[in-house]
Amino acid sequence: LAALLLLAALLLLSPARAARQARRPNVVLILTDDQDVYLGGMTPLKKTNTLIAQMGITFVNAYVPSALCCPSRASILTGKYPHNHHVVNNTLEGNCSSKLWQKIQEPYTFPALLKAMCGYQTFFAGKYLNEYGAEDAGGVGHVPPGWSFWYALEKNSKYYNYTLSVNGKARRHGENYSVDYLTDVLANMSLDFLEYKSNFEPFFMMIATPAPHSPWTPAPQYTKSFQNVSAPRNSNFNIHGKNKHWLIRQAKTPMSNSSIQFLDDAYRKRWQTLLSVDDLIEKLVNKLEVNGELDNTYIFYTSDNGFHTGQFSLPIDKRQLYEFDIKVPLLVRGPGIKPNQTSKMLVANIDLGPTILDIAGYDLNKTQMDGMSLLPLLRGDKNVTWRSDFLVEYQGEGYNGSDPTCPGLGPGVTHCFPDCVCEDSYNNTYACVRTLSASWDLQYCEFDDREVFVEVYNLTADPHQINNIAKTIDQEILEKMNYRLMMLQSCSGATCRTPGVFDPGYRFDPRLMFSNHGLRARRFSAQFL
Repeated sequence: LAALLLLAALLLLSPARAARQARRPNVVLILTDDQDVYLGGMTPLKKTNTLIAQMGITFVNAYVPSALCCPSRASILTGKYPHNHHVVNNTLEGNCSSKLWQKIQEPYTFPALLKAMCGYQTFFAGKYLNEYGAEDAGGVGHVPPGWSFWYALEKNSKYYNYTLSVNGKARRHGENYSVDYLTDVLANMSLDFLEYKSNFEPFFMMIATPAPHSPWTPAPQYTKSFQNVSAPRNSNFNIHGKNKHWLIRQAKTPMSNSSIQFLDDAYRKRWQTLLSVDDLIEKLVNKLEVNGELDNTYIFYTSDNGFHTGQFSLPIDKRQLYEFDIKVPLLVRGPGIKPNQTSKMLVANIDLGPTILDIAGYDLNKTQMDGMSLLPLLRGDKNVTWRSDFLVEYQGEGYNGSDPTCPGLGPGVTHCFPDCVCEDSYNNTYACVRTLSASWDLQYCEFDDREVFVEVYNLTADPHQINNIAKTIDQEILEKMNYRLMMLQSCSGATCRTPGVFDPGYRFDPRLMFSNHGLRARRFSAQFL
């Protein structure tokens, strides 16, 4: 009898519906550009909150290993820390979409594995890497391996007057809102893919919007939104960054009225551009539902890095080691994920690739990825062993000559504002261990400069990172964090997932600080030990 009932049920299913039910899950990854979470960056996205966050899980401790577009995006694609994928900044010289990146890393990105090894049809639309399309790296004719459908923006984020690589052919767009506004163009391309794709293969979509990156051009219907909104005046807004790296200390405090007006305008426009992303999410979810595919599709929503608007008197940018720049939104809905969940687990964007491959059924032991699959957390598995720390690393950019905006500052600085506050420099090069355990919420950072400058923050007592406690924290903790940092900076694959300083399995031998790590440990010890 049971067999007959099963046979009857199968006969009632159409062939297409039966195929969908047997198929591996689909995955959609929405990646915004420079969207913070620390300063209220998710506030404008009401539809996204309803359609993704309330239907799934929000990770409130989601981070990036480098607070800059190209290194961060490379980490998403490869599942690796910057010291393993070797993309260190947004320049070709920094390996951003370079020939070397194309040869060494692109063939092993998770989309390449999804297509070649898992049988997924793959779709990309939007901003890829900042130097994508550069003539010295193959121009827009270069289509990275792993993509069935390729609609990539040439170079950095724009909203109008841009060029797309459409499967390797250049398509120029102008400034007519109805046909050229990039966020809407990406939405329409995505809907077309869902309409005309194969129904016999699972799919992966990556949609990378320009919003809320500069030049912050909102759609015309949203130019009047948020007229009374200004950048948050939290406790680290427009204050001097005392006891911090020289680049932070050089910011002028208090900021000029023109700088404050500029950052308030930028903050408001950023929110306005995100309203079109919110519309995109609504259209996408509705289309998946109409297609009968929503229940079998994971949707990830995140950003490549955070942003600051006036913190420690730095007008606007990212690149810094603080929470406002390294913390990002991460929302996920999908099969087996219970609604309205919040997770405090420490997760990073190097986890996205392993997670999506895990969803597709790929053996993660065959990869060299540094991250961890989030799938056990998404399913709500009990007694999951998880990380308590991760690595943040950044290699500063600077002009060989003086910045033309501020010639008096000399060589080595860049991204300077008219009042000669600079957001980056050659020696804004640092590495940090960000720890979140049952007993500690801590960040430990070293700069690669003449001072070997150290910053340490106890975020339980000081969530806005105002007080650098490097000279007052317990000496044993300082030594352990220094050693842990050196270990993470040389980690690869499984060694990036070893127990952190405050984990039960952690082992520390002070003698190792002076045997295998040479000058870095000795320079540190001369100043602080």
